[in-house]
Amino acid sequence: MTDLMPLLPEVEAFLKGPLSLRIGGGTVDTDGTIEVIDPSFGSPLCNVAGAGAREVDLAVTAARAAYEGPWSAMTPDERSQCIWRLAELVDERAGIFGQLDALDNGKPFAVARDVDAAYSARHLRYFAGWPSKIEGATIPVSVPDRFNYTRIEPVGVCGLIAPWNYPLLMAVWKIAPALAAGNAIVMKPAEQTPLSALYLADLALEAGFPEGVLNVIPGIGTEAGAALAAHPGVGKIGFTGSTATGRRIVEASMGNLKKVSLELGGKAANILFADADLEKAVPGAFWALFGNNGQSCTAGARLYVQRPVFEQVLEGLVALASQVSVGPGMAETAHDLGPVISERQMRTVTGYIDSGVSEGAECVAGGGRLGDTGYFVAPTILTGVTDDMRVAREEIFGPVLCVLPFDDEAEVIGRANDTEYGLAAGLWTQDVTRARTLAERLKAGTIWINCWGETDAASPFGGMKQSGYGREMGADAIALYSQTKSVWVV
Repeated sequence: MTDLMPLLPEVEAFLKGPLSLRIGGGTVDTDGTIEVIDPSFGSPLCNVAGAGAREVDLAVTAARAAYEGPWSAMTPDERSQCIWRLAELVDERAGIFGQLDALDNGKPFAVARDVDAAYSARHLRYFAGWPSKIEGATIPVSVPDRFNYTRIEPVGVCGLIAPWNYPLLMAVWKIAPALAAGNAIVMKPAEQTPLSALYLADLALEAGFPEGVLNVIPGIGTEAGAALAAHPGVGKIGFTGSTATGRRIVEASMGNLKKVSLELGGKAANILFADADLEKAVPGAFWALFGNNGQSCTAGARLYVQRPVFEQVLEGLVALASQVSVGPGMAETAHDLGPVISERQMRTVTGYIDSGVSEGAECVAGGGRLGDTGYFVAPTILTGVTDDMRVAREEIFGPVLCVLPFDDEAEVIGRANDTEYGLAAGLWTQDVTRARTLAERLKAGTIWINCWGETDAASPFGGMKQSGYGREMGADAIALYSQTKSVWVV
Protein backbone atom coordinates (compact mmCIF):
# COMPACT_ATOMS: atom_id res chain seq x y z
CA MET A 1 0.00 0.00 0.00
CA THR A 2 1.42 3.37 -1.05
CA ASP A 3 1.97 5.77 1.84
CA LEU A 4 0.05 9.00 1.32
CA MET A 5 0.84 12.44 2.67
CA PRO A 6 -1.67 13.76 5.22
CA LEU A 7 -4.19 16.34 4.13
CA LEU A 8 -3.41 19.88 5.17
CA PRO A 9 -5.93 21.11 7.78
CA GLU A 10 -7.14 23.77 5.33
CA VAL A 11 -7.74 21.15 2.64
CA GLU A 12 -9.55 18.87 5.05
CA ALA A 13 -11.77 21.75 6.18
CA PHE A 14 -12.43 22.83 2.58
CA LEU A 15 -13.51 19.33 1.56
CA LYS A 16 -15.88 19.17 4.54
CA GLY A 17 -17.21 22.68 3.92
CA PRO A 18 -19.93 23.70 1.51
CA LEU A 19 -18.77 22.64 -1.94
CA SER A 20 -21.44 24.84 -3.42
CA LEU A 21 -21.48 27.19 -6.36
CA ARG A 22 -19.72 30.49 -5.74
CA ILE A 23 -22.11 33.16 -7.03
CA GLY A 24 -22.22 36.83 -6.10
CA GLY A 25 -19.90 36.42 -3.14
CA GLY A 26 -21.99 33.68 -1.54
CA THR A 27 -22.60 29.96 -1.86
CA VAL A 28 -25.52 28.52 -3.80
CA ASP A 29 -26.72 24.95 -3.46
CA THR A 30 -28.43 23.06 -6.25
CA ASP A 31 -30.68 20.06 -6.62
CA GLY A 32 -28.04 18.22 -8.58
CA THR A 33 -24.55 17.24 -7.47
CA ILE A 34 -21.43 16.02 -9.23
CA GLU A 35 -19.44 13.14 -7.79
CA VAL A 36 -15.73 13.94 -7.96
CA ILE A 37 -13.51 10.87 -8.33
CA ASP A 38 -9.94 10.49 -7.08
CA PRO A 39 -8.27 9.00 -10.20
CA SER A 40 -5.37 7.63 -8.16
CA PHE A 41 -7.75 5.13 -6.57
CA GLY A 42 -10.88 5.25 -8.69
CA SER A 43 -12.90 6.07 -5.59
CA PRO A 44 -15.29 8.93 -4.71
CA LEU A 45 -13.55 11.97 -3.26
CA CYS A 46 -16.45 14.36 -2.63
CA ASN A 47 -19.64 15.79 -4.11
CA VAL A 48 -19.92 19.33 -5.42
CA ALA A 49 -22.97 21.29 -6.46
CA GLY A 50 -23.72 21.06 -10.17
CA ALA A 51 -25.00 24.09 -12.04
CA GLY A 52 -27.76 24.01 -14.62
CA ALA A 53 -29.31 26.70 -16.78
CA ARG A 54 -30.97 28.41 -13.78
CA GLU A 55 -27.71 28.71 -11.85
CA VAL A 56 -25.87 29.92 -14.96
CA ASP A 57 -28.41 32.71 -15.23
CA LEU A 58 -27.94 33.60 -11.54
CA ALA A 59 -24.18 33.76 -12.03
CA VAL A 60 -24.41 35.92 -15.15
CA THR A 61 -26.79 38.29 -13.34
CA ALA A 62 -24.38 38.55 -10.40
CA ALA A 63 -21.44 39.17 -12.73
CA ARG A 64 -23.37 41.86 -14.62
CA ALA A 65 -24.26 43.63 -11.36
CA ALA A 66 -20.62 43.59 -10.25
CA TYR A 67 -19.40 44.77 -13.64
CA GLU A 68 -21.85 47.66 -13.87
CA GLY A 69 -21.38 48.55 -10.21
CA PRO A 70 -18.33 48.41 -7.95
CA TRP A 71 -15.87 46.74 -10.33
CA SER A 72 -16.18 49.37 -13.07
CA ALA A 73 -16.09 52.12 -10.46
CA MET A 74 -12.65 51.04 -9.26
CA THR A 75 -9.60 52.77 -10.68
CA PRO A 76 -7.07 50.84 -12.79
CA ASP A 77 -4.67 50.92 -9.84
CA GLU A 78 -7.30 49.48 -7.50
CA ARG A 79 -8.03 46.65 -9.92
CA SER A 80 -4.29 46.00 -10.24
CA GLN A 81 -3.97 45.75 -6.47
CA CYS A 82 -6.76 43.16 -6.30
CA ILE A 83 -5.12 40.98 -8.95
CA TRP A 84 -1.71 41.33 -7.26
CA ARG A 85 -3.13 40.38 -3.86
CA LEU A 86 -4.74 37.32 -5.43
CA ALA A 87 -1.33 36.32 -6.82
CA GLU A 88 0.19 36.67 -3.35
CA LEU A 89 -2.55 34.49 -1.86
CA VAL A 90 -2.05 31.81 -4.51
CA ASP A 91 1.65 31.77 -3.64
CA GLU A 92 0.92 31.60 0.09
CA ARG A 93 -1.57 28.75 -0.37
CA ALA A 94 0.41 26.88 -3.03
CA GLY A 95 0.42 23.75 -0.88
CA ILE A 96 -3.36 23.84 -0.61
CA PHE A 97 -3.76 24.22 -4.36
CA GLY A 98 -1.20 21.48 -4.86
CA GLN A 99 -3.18 19.02 -2.75
CA LEU A 100 -6.54 19.96 -4.32
CA ASP A 101 -5.24 19.38 -7.85
CA ALA A 102 -3.39 16.22 -6.79
CA LEU A 103 -6.62 14.86 -5.34
CA ASP A 104 -9.09 15.42 -8.17
CA ASN A 105 -6.64 15.42 -11.10
CA GLY A 106 -4.10 12.87 -9.87
CA LYS A 107 -0.99 14.77 -10.91
CA PRO A 108 1.95 14.57 -8.49
CA PHE A 109 1.56 17.01 -5.60
CA ALA A 110 4.98 18.58 -6.13
CA VAL A 111 4.12 19.34 -9.77
CA ALA A 112 0.74 20.81 -8.84
CA ARG A 113 2.35 22.99 -6.16
CA ASP A 114 5.69 23.97 -7.70
CA VAL A 115 4.60 24.27 -11.32
CA ASP A 116 0.84 24.82 -11.64
CA ALA A 117 0.32 26.98 -8.55
CA ALA A 118 3.63 28.83 -8.91
CA TYR A 119 3.03 29.66 -12.57
CA SER A 120 -0.54 30.69 -11.77
CA ALA A 121 0.78 33.28 -9.32
CA ARG A 122 3.32 34.51 -11.88
CA HIS A 123 0.56 34.78 -14.48
CA LEU A 124 -1.60 36.87 -12.15
CA ARG A 125 1.32 39.15 -11.33
CA TYR A 126 2.02 39.79 -14.99
CA PHE A 127 -1.57 40.78 -15.72
CA ALA A 128 -1.79 42.81 -12.53
CA GLY A 129 0.38 45.33 -14.37
CA TRP A 130 -2.00 45.72 -17.29
CA PRO A 131 -5.03 47.72 -16.05
CA SER A 132 -3.08 51.00 -16.07
CA LYS A 133 -1.59 50.31 -19.50
CA ILE A 134 -4.68 49.63 -21.60
CA GLU A 135 -4.93 52.67 -23.82
CA GLY A 136 -6.51 53.80 -27.07
CA ALA A 137 -5.07 56.03 -29.77
CA THR A 138 -5.61 59.36 -31.45
CA ILE A 139 -6.06 58.90 -35.18
CA PRO A 140 -5.13 61.51 -37.82
CA VAL A 141 -8.32 61.13 -39.86
CA SER A 142 -8.73 62.85 -43.24
CA VAL A 143 -12.10 64.42 -42.40
CA PRO A 144 -11.65 68.20 -41.88
CA ASP A 145 -12.27 69.68 -38.44
CA ARG A 146 -12.82 66.35 -36.76
CA PHE A 147 -10.94 64.75 -33.86
CA ASN A 148 -11.00 60.96 -33.63
CA TYR A 149 -9.81 58.76 -30.81
CA THR A 150 -10.39 55.21 -29.59
CA ARG A 151 -11.26 53.72 -26.23
CA ILE A 152 -10.39 50.15 -25.29
CA GLU A 153 -13.22 48.89 -23.11
CA PRO A 154 -14.10 45.61 -21.39
CA VAL A 155 -16.51 43.20 -23.04
CA GLY A 156 -18.58 43.01 -19.85
CA VAL A 157 -19.37 39.49 -18.64
CA CYS A 158 -17.01 36.72 -19.77
CA GLY A 159 -17.88 33.04 -19.63
CA LEU A 160 -14.71 31.01 -19.14
CA ILE A 161 -14.57 27.22 -19.49
CA ALA A 162 -11.43 25.47 -18.23
CA PRO A 163 -10.20 21.89 -18.86
CA TRP A 164 -9.22 19.18 -16.38
CA ASN A 165 -5.58 18.66 -17.37
CA TYR A 166 -4.29 21.82 -15.64
CA PRO A 167 -7.23 22.71 -13.36
CA LEU A 168 -5.80 25.80 -11.67
CA LEU A 169 -3.33 27.00 -14.29
CA MET A 170 -5.71 26.89 -17.27
CA ALA A 171 -8.37 28.68 -15.25
CA VAL A 172 -5.92 31.44 -14.33
CA TRP A 173 -4.71 31.73 -17.93
CA LYS A 174 -8.21 33.02 -18.71
CA ILE A 175 -9.18 34.72 -15.46
CA ALA A 176 -6.11 36.98 -15.23
CA PRO A 177 -6.42 38.81 -18.58
CA ALA A 178 -10.20 38.97 -18.33
CA LEU A 179 -9.91 40.71 -14.94
CA ALA A 180 -7.08 42.96 -16.13
CA ALA A 181 -9.26 44.14 -19.02
CA GLY A 182 -11.98 45.05 -16.51
CA ASN A 183 -14.50 42.26 -17.04
CA ALA A 184 -16.54 40.23 -14.57
CA ILE A 185 -16.37 36.45 -14.87
CA VAL A 186 -18.45 33.31 -14.75
CA MET A 187 -15.99 30.41 -14.65
CA LYS A 188 -17.03 26.82 -15.31
CA PRO A 189 -14.25 24.40 -14.33
CA ALA A 190 -14.21 20.88 -15.70
CA GLU A 191 -16.63 18.67 -13.80
CA GLN A 192 -13.79 16.23 -13.06
CA THR A 193 -11.59 18.88 -11.37
CA PRO A 194 -13.64 21.69 -9.77
CA LEU A 195 -11.87 22.03 -6.41
CA SER A 196 -9.06 24.50 -7.07
CA ALA A 197 -11.36 26.87 -8.97
CA LEU A 198 -13.83 26.92 -6.07
CA TYR A 199 -11.01 27.65 -3.66
CA LEU A 200 -9.70 30.40 -5.95
CA ALA A 201 -13.13 32.08 -5.86
CA ASP A 202 -12.93 32.20 -2.06
CA LEU A 203 -9.46 33.74 -2.24
CA ALA A 204 -10.69 36.40 -4.69
CA LEU A 205 -13.02 37.75 -1.99
CA GLU A 206 -10.15 37.68 0.48
CA ALA A 207 -8.04 39.63 -2.02
CA GLY A 208 -10.62 42.41 -2.13
CA PHE A 209 -12.52 41.75 -5.34
CA PRO A 210 -16.13 42.97 -5.17
CA GLU A 211 -18.72 40.24 -4.79
CA GLY A 212 -19.78 38.85 -8.13
CA VAL A 213 -16.60 39.70 -10.04
CA LEU A 214 -15.46 36.05 -10.01
CA ASN A 215 -18.24 33.47 -9.95
CA VAL A 216 -17.41 29.75 -10.17
CA ILE A 217 -20.05 27.24 -11.22
CA PRO A 218 -19.05 23.58 -11.54
CA GLY A 219 -21.34 21.72 -13.89
CA ILE A 220 -21.59 19.18 -16.67
CA GLY A 221 -20.43 20.57 -19.99
CA THR A 222 -23.57 19.64 -21.90
CA GLU A 223 -25.67 21.46 -19.31
CA ALA A 224 -23.82 24.31 -17.58
CA GLY A 225 -21.26 24.78 -20.34
CA ALA A 226 -23.88 24.82 -23.06
CA ALA A 227 -26.07 27.27 -21.13
CA LEU A 228 -23.10 29.57 -20.52
CA ALA A 229 -22.06 29.52 -24.18
CA ALA A 230 -25.59 30.37 -25.30
CA HIS A 231 -26.45 32.94 -22.62
CA PRO A 232 -27.39 36.34 -24.12
CA GLY A 233 -25.90 38.17 -21.14
CA VAL A 234 -22.40 36.82 -21.83
CA GLY A 235 -20.28 38.92 -24.18
CA LYS A 236 -17.26 36.61 -24.49
CA ILE A 237 -16.54 32.89 -24.21
CA GLY A 238 -13.02 31.64 -23.60
CA PHE A 239 -12.73 27.86 -23.94
CA THR A 240 -9.98 25.25 -23.69
CA GLY A 241 -10.89 21.68 -24.52
CA SER A 242 -11.62 19.31 -27.38
CA THR A 243 -12.13 20.40 -30.97
CA ALA A 244 -15.56 18.73 -31.07
CA THR A 245 -16.76 20.71 -28.04
CA GLY A 246 -15.24 23.87 -29.50
CA ARG A 247 -17.45 23.52 -32.56
CA ARG A 248 -20.54 23.21 -30.36
CA ILE A 249 -19.55 26.32 -28.44
CA VAL A 250 -19.27 28.31 -31.67
CA GLU A 251 -22.76 27.16 -32.64
CA ALA A 252 -24.18 28.05 -29.21
CA SER A 253 -22.57 31.50 -29.32
CA MET A 254 -24.38 32.54 -32.47
CA GLY A 255 -27.51 33.73 -30.65
CA ASN A 256 -25.97 37.06 -29.62
CA LEU A 257 -22.81 36.73 -31.77
CA LYS A 258 -20.59 36.86 -28.68
CA LYS A 259 -16.81 36.90 -29.01
CA VAL A 260 -15.24 33.44 -28.83
CA SER A 261 -11.65 32.26 -28.38
CA LEU A 262 -10.77 28.58 -28.57
CA GLU A 263 -7.70 26.60 -27.51
CA LEU A 264 -8.44 23.12 -28.79
CA GLY A 265 -6.78 19.82 -29.54
CA GLY A 266 -3.39 19.04 -30.97
CA LYS A 267 -1.18 16.35 -32.44
CA ALA A 268 2.16 18.11 -32.31
CA ALA A 269 5.08 17.08 -34.49
CA ASN A 270 8.48 17.03 -32.78
CA ILE A 271 11.34 16.72 -35.27
CA LEU A 272 14.75 15.44 -34.18
CA PHE A 273 17.56 15.87 -36.73
CA ALA A 274 20.73 13.82 -36.79
CA ASP A 275 22.84 16.85 -35.86
CA ALA A 276 20.91 17.49 -32.63
CA ASP A 277 22.61 17.43 -29.25
CA LEU A 278 21.25 14.02 -28.28
CA GLU A 279 22.10 14.39 -24.59
CA LYS A 280 19.51 17.18 -24.46
CA ALA A 281 17.23 16.18 -27.32
CA VAL A 282 16.40 12.64 -26.20
CA PRO A 283 15.15 13.53 -22.69
CA GLY A 284 13.63 16.71 -24.12
CA ALA A 285 11.65 14.75 -26.69
CA PHE A 286 10.68 12.17 -24.07
CA TRP A 287 9.19 14.71 -21.68
CA ALA A 288 7.64 16.66 -24.57
CA LEU A 289 5.11 13.83 -24.64
CA PHE A 290 5.20 12.29 -21.17
CA GLY A 291 5.10 15.58 -19.27
CA ASN A 292 1.71 15.84 -17.51
CA ASN A 293 1.20 12.20 -18.47
CA GLY A 294 0.62 13.10 -22.11
CA GLN A 295 -2.54 14.93 -21.07
CA SER A 296 -1.65 18.15 -22.83
CA CYS A 297 -2.86 19.63 -26.11
CA THR A 298 0.76 20.55 -26.90
CA ALA A 299 2.17 17.08 -26.21
CA GLY A 300 4.90 16.14 -28.71
CA ALA A 301 2.98 13.06 -29.76
CA ARG A 302 4.57 12.50 -33.18
CA LEU A 303 8.34 12.26 -32.79
CA TYR A 304 10.06 12.26 -36.18
CA VAL A 305 13.69 11.08 -35.89
CA GLN A 306 16.16 11.34 -38.76
CA ARG A 307 17.14 7.86 -39.86
CA PRO A 308 20.91 7.92 -39.06
CA VAL A 309 20.18 8.35 -35.33
CA PHE A 310 16.80 6.60 -35.17
CA GLU A 311 17.93 3.43 -33.36
CA GLN A 312 20.12 5.37 -30.93
CA VAL A 313 17.30 7.76 -30.05
CA LEU A 314 14.77 4.96 -29.70
CA GLU A 315 17.09 3.09 -27.36
CA GLY A 316 17.45 6.21 -25.20
CA LEU A 317 13.67 6.76 -25.09
CA VAL A 318 13.00 3.17 -24.03
CA ALA A 319 15.63 3.44 -21.29
CA LEU A 320 13.96 6.61 -19.95
CA ALA A 321 10.54 4.96 -20.00
CA SER A 322 11.86 2.11 -17.87
CA GLN A 323 13.01 4.61 -15.22
CA VAL A 324 9.77 6.56 -14.86
CA SER A 325 7.89 6.05 -11.60
CA VAL A 326 4.10 6.11 -11.66
CA GLY A 327 1.87 6.45 -8.61
CA PRO A 328 -0.81 8.40 -6.72
CA GLY A 329 -0.71 12.17 -6.80
CA MET A 330 -0.68 12.34 -3.01
CA ALA A 331 2.03 9.73 -2.52
CA GLU A 332 4.45 10.53 0.30
CA THR A 333 7.32 9.58 -2.00
CA ALA A 334 6.97 11.68 -5.15
CA HIS A 335 6.37 9.97 -8.48
CA ASP A 336 7.12 11.27 -11.95
CA LEU A 337 3.61 10.62 -13.25
CA GLY A 338 0.16 10.08 -11.81
CA PRO A 339 -2.92 8.42 -13.27
CA VAL A 340 -4.89 9.58 -16.28
CA ILE A 341 -8.00 11.51 -15.31
CA SER A 342 -10.74 8.85 -15.43
CA GLU A 343 -11.63 5.27 -16.19
CA ARG A 344 -13.09 6.43 -19.50
CA GLN A 345 -9.83 8.14 -20.45
CA MET A 346 -7.83 5.10 -19.38
CA ARG A 347 -9.92 2.90 -21.67
CA THR A 348 -9.55 5.43 -24.49
CA VAL A 349 -5.77 5.49 -24.16
CA THR A 350 -5.34 1.72 -23.91
CA GLY A 351 -7.75 1.37 -26.84
CA TYR A 352 -5.44 3.52 -28.95
CA ILE A 353 -2.47 1.37 -27.95
CA ASP A 354 -4.36 -1.76 -29.03
CA SER A 355 -5.37 -0.03 -32.26
CA GLY A 356 -1.78 0.88 -33.07
CA VAL A 357 -0.54 -2.65 -32.48
CA SER A 358 -3.38 -4.13 -34.53
CA GLU A 359 -2.44 -1.83 -37.44
CA GLY A 360 1.18 -2.99 -37.35
CA ALA A 361 2.94 -0.78 -34.81
CA GLU A 362 5.37 -2.34 -32.33
CA CYS A 363 5.11 -1.55 -28.62
CA VAL A 364 8.67 -1.23 -27.32
CA ALA A 365 7.80 0.18 -23.87
CA GLY A 366 4.71 0.06 -21.71
CA GLY A 367 1.63 -1.15 -23.49
CA GLY A 368 -1.36 -0.94 -21.19
CA ARG A 369 -2.81 -0.44 -17.74
CA LEU A 370 -0.66 -0.55 -14.62
CA GLY A 371 -2.18 -2.38 -11.66
CA ASP A 372 -5.86 -2.82 -10.96
CA THR A 373 -6.47 0.20 -8.69
CA GLY A 374 -6.75 3.71 -10.07
CA TYR A 375 -6.39 4.78 -13.67
CA PHE A 376 -2.71 4.24 -14.35
CA VAL A 377 -1.28 3.65 -17.83
CA ALA A 378 2.32 2.60 -18.38
CA PRO A 379 4.44 5.09 -20.35
CA THR A 380 4.14 3.60 -23.82
CA ILE A 381 6.36 3.97 -26.89
CA LEU A 382 5.23 2.78 -30.32
CA THR A 383 7.52 2.33 -33.31
CA GLY A 384 6.76 0.95 -36.76
CA VAL A 385 4.08 3.65 -36.94
CA THR A 386 2.97 5.07 -40.29
CA ASP A 387 1.41 8.48 -40.81
CA ASP A 388 -1.99 7.04 -41.75
CA MET A 389 -2.49 5.07 -38.52
CA ARG A 390 -5.03 6.34 -36.00
CA VAL A 391 -2.33 6.64 -33.33
CA ALA A 392 -0.44 9.04 -35.61
CA ARG A 393 -3.44 11.13 -36.67
CA GLU A 394 -5.81 11.36 -33.70
CA GLU A 395 -5.23 13.04 -30.36
CA ILE A 396 -4.73 10.33 -27.72
CA PHE A 397 -4.28 12.62 -24.68
CA GLY A 398 -2.34 10.09 -22.70
CA PRO A 399 1.17 8.64 -22.21
CA VAL A 400 1.66 7.22 -25.71
CA LEU A 401 4.59 8.34 -27.90
CA CYS A 402 4.76 7.48 -31.60
CA VAL A 403 8.32 7.44 -32.99
CA LEU A 404 8.66 7.66 -36.78
CA PRO A 405 11.80 7.80 -38.97
CA PHE A 406 12.40 10.37 -41.72
CA ASP A 407 15.11 11.04 -44.26
CA ASP A 408 15.26 14.70 -45.23
CA GLU A 409 13.98 18.15 -44.37
CA ALA A 410 11.51 18.57 -47.24
CA GLU A 411 9.90 15.22 -46.49
CA VAL A 412 9.46 15.80 -42.78
CA ILE A 413 7.96 19.29 -43.19
CA GLY A 414 5.22 17.87 -45.38
CA ARG A 415 4.54 15.01 -42.98
CA ALA A 416 4.56 17.27 -39.93
CA ASN A 417 2.05 19.66 -41.50
CA ASP A 418 -0.22 16.86 -42.72
CA THR A 419 -2.64 17.15 -39.80
CA GLU A 420 -5.88 18.95 -39.03
CA TYR A 421 -4.25 20.41 -35.91
CA GLY A 422 -1.84 23.30 -35.51
CA LEU A 423 -1.26 24.12 -31.86
CA ALA A 424 2.46 23.43 -31.46
CA ALA A 425 5.50 21.90 -33.14
CA GLY A 426 9.19 21.66 -32.41
CA LEU A 427 12.57 20.66 -33.71
CA TRP A 428 16.00 19.71 -32.43
CA THR A 429 18.97 20.79 -34.53
CA GLN A 430 22.23 22.72 -34.29
CA ASP A 431 21.74 24.20 -37.77
CA VAL A 432 20.54 27.79 -37.30
CA THR A 433 19.42 28.18 -40.92
CA ARG A 434 17.38 24.98 -40.75
CA ALA A 435 15.82 26.09 -37.45
CA ARG A 436 14.76 29.44 -38.93
CA THR A 437 13.39 27.81 -42.09
CA LEU A 438 11.29 25.27 -40.23
CA ALA A 439 9.99 27.88 -37.80
CA GLU A 440 8.57 29.66 -40.84
CA ARG A 441 7.21 26.58 -42.62
CA LEU A 442 5.70 24.57 -39.76
CA LYS A 443 1.97 25.36 -39.46
CA ALA A 444 1.49 25.76 -35.72
CA GLY A 445 0.87 28.58 -33.27
CA THR A 446 3.96 27.84 -31.16
CA ILE A 447 7.31 26.52 -32.36
CA TRP A 448 9.91 25.25 -29.89
CA ILE A 449 13.53 24.93 -31.04
CA ASN A 450 15.84 22.74 -28.92
CA CYS A 451 13.31 22.87 -26.07
CA TRP A 452 9.69 21.98 -25.44
CA GLY A 453 6.76 23.37 -23.47
CA GLU A 454 8.11 26.78 -22.52
CA THR A 455 5.41 29.40 -21.97
CA ASP A 456 5.41 32.82 -20.39
CA ALA A 457 2.61 35.17 -19.45
CA ALA A 458 4.09 37.79 -21.81
CA SER A 459 4.24 35.51 -24.88
CA PRO A 460 1.12 34.76 -26.97
CA PHE A 461 -0.17 31.19 -27.09
CA GLY A 462 -2.80 29.64 -29.33
CA GLY A 463 -3.45 27.48 -32.36
CA MET A 464 -4.02 27.35 -36.09
CA LYS A 465 -6.39 25.19 -38.14
CA GLN A 466 -8.62 23.01 -35.93
CA SER A 467 -6.54 23.77 -32.85
CA GLY A 468 -8.60 26.94 -32.46
CA TYR A 469 -8.21 30.68 -32.72
CA GLY A 470 -7.32 33.60 -30.49
CA ARG A 471 -4.16 34.02 -28.45
CA GLU A 472 -3.89 33.71 -24.71
CA MET A 473 -1.21 35.55 -22.74
CA GLY A 474 0.57 38.79 -23.49
CA ALA A 475 -1.03 41.80 -25.14
CA ASP A 476 -3.02 39.48 -27.40
CA ALA A 477 -4.93 38.18 -24.38
CA ILE A 478 -5.97 41.70 -23.37
CA ALA A 479 -7.37 42.13 -26.89
CA LEU A 480 -9.39 38.90 -26.49
CA TYR A 481 -11.25 40.37 -23.53
CA SER A 482 -11.62 43.93 -24.83
CA GLN A 483 -13.48 45.84 -27.51
CA THR A 484 -12.56 49.04 -29.33
CA LYS A 485 -14.81 52.08 -29.46
CA SER A 486 -14.20 54.89 -31.95
CA VAL A 487 -15.12 58.43 -30.80
CA TRP A 488 -15.57 61.39 -33.16
CA VAL A 489 -15.51 64.96 -31.86
CA VAL A 490 -16.36 68.18 -33.69
